[in-house]
Amino acid sequence: MSRVAAIDCGTNSIRLLIADTRQTPTGPALEDVLRQMRVVRLGQDVDATGEFAPEALERTFAAIDEYAAMIREHGATRIRFVATSATRDASNRDEFVAGVRARLGVDPEVVPGDTEAALSFAGATSVAPAAPGTRILVIDLGGGSTEFVLGDANGPVASRSMDMGCVRLTERFWRHDMPTPETIAAARAQVNAVLDEVQETVDFSTVDRIVGVAGTITTLTAAALGLDHYDSNLIHGAEPGIEKLESAIAFMLSSDRETRASLGYMHPGRVDVIAAGALIYGCILERVAGASAGRITTATASEHDILDGIALGLGSGN
Repeated sequence: MSRVAAIDCGTNSIRLLIADTRQTPTGPALEDVLRQMRVVRLGQDVDATGEFAPEALERTFAAIDEYAAMIREHGATRIRFVATSATRDASNRDEFVAGVRARLGVDPEVVPGDTEAALSFAGATSVAPAAPGTRILVIDLGGGSTEFVLGDANGPVASRSMDMGCVRLTERFWRHDMPTPETIAAARAQVNAVLDEVQETVDFSTVDRIVGVAGTITTLTAAALGLDHYDSNLIHGAEPGIEKLESAIAFMLSSDRETRASLGYMHPGRVDVIAAGALIYGCILERVAGASAGRITTATASEHDILDGIALGLGSGN
């Protein structure tokens, strides 16, 4: 058994998992020691400027300093830092890389979208494996991008990363707290155009089950379940019906900021981006359910995602 530390640095949040890994007959398994999340908005304005804002780097480095102290305290011997969409796009990413190296002693891996998708699939299916003869579509809806990976009991068979996430869509279309119906229609049209491209690689008609990961989807699941606070134990593995999820999505799109901020399950860092994330997830659910000829009537939420995939990779020696 070894103790590892995995860090997932996305466009909106940065998360830490410290876990003990052990080998089983089916591969490495994880036992959580500590999970942490900070909303730092590293991808603030990257879509528009092409570079990290100084204040975004400052927020992110402050969180990494905290994580470095936790890693030392808990005695993790291996660290893996994976950076995703915003870092792929930033012209000044060398400054970010140097800051991570100085604080953790490792270089961040700026992974391509297909690697990000494979890590998400490994994490999401580590506790909900595909049954023989069935196909799972894992959807990882992040701040800057959304990953789709289709797989079965043998692992991934197709994947695609779409350059559209809750932060990116917010900055493009949510210039005001309550956008006009025309603006929402334009945002939906853009997402659907990207989904057309995704379907060139990932065949939605073969999907038997949807597993959604990351904060937008787990928050919408909390809403669909009618929770009054965020409870990971109730959200993880929950499988609300598509209709309940669509009601939660409609609620987010029609609520003002004050209403969203008052929700007990809403993380403060998601208040400003959840509506755009809800729109993206709604478009995805509509497209996949429509292509499934009635097989897809629910969507499962998983608290295990790319972060677990990163840690599992350390446990397997990769």
